[in-house]
Amino acid sequence: QVQLVESGGGLVQAGGSLRLSCVASGRTFSTYTMGWFRQVPGKEREFVAAISWSPGTTYYADSVKGRFTISRDNAKNAVYLQMSSLKPDDTALYYCARDRGQWGTVAAVARGTGVYWGTGTLVTVSS
Repeated sequence: QVQLVESGGGLVQAGGSLRLSCVASGRTFSTYTMGWFRQVPGKEREFVAAISWSPGTTYYADSVKGRFTISRDNAKNAVYLQMSSLKPDDTALYYCARDRGQWGTVAAVARGTGVYWGTGTLVTVSS
């Protein structure tokens, strides 16, 4: 069973920055596309960003493009989400996701199906 552990959430003022981290279990991390999603109570989970198993291919939701950056460190089995220019609307529980299959595409992970989920880290942006 894959384990994904997120960290880095917290309370930040609007306009501030946070960096989320996710560490995954397993020995073949570099072969899996990873993603970040978020969810507000009462709403569906929504896609935020994804990065392919082949570093260099990234994909972002329009709502975060230009403000958030996803990256990965395969040596550490980690994926990161650098969030800048945060807005109150970014307040949510942020989840890390790993594709169930190897060599997947960012578009496939963005659909939010066929992935493993972490337990989430809470980000609160105050106005």
